[in-house]
Amino acid sequence: MKVTAHPSADSLLLVLDGELDASSAVLLDSELVKPGLLDYRKVLIDCAKLSYISSAGLGVFISHLQRLQDHNVKLVFFNMQEKVFNVFEILGLDSLMTIVPTQAEATAA
Repeated sequence: MKVTAHPSADSLLLVLDGELDASSAVLLDSELVKPGLLDYRKVLIDCAKLSYISSAGLGVFISHLQRLQDHNVKLVFFNMQEKVFNVFEILGLDSLMTIVPTQAEATAA
């Protein structure tokens, strides 16, 4: 998997490309632990090219969710493929995390 970061004035866009599993979860985690991350108002996760997510990948997001919320940083997912969204939905994570269809909605969230 490849994680590409695109910072802007008040948000950080992370583009996920490939499969987010135990081996690639480390890459994502390294992006989410960077100290400057808490300076943003939003972390936008582009899932258009995310073809698979494992429990380890979900665990990375869950492990950072409270820290981000404590610092008023909103985590927003968008462009999620249906099979990836189904994983979030089955586990009830769609009610814990913000998931919207488009980048424009993610930016506005």
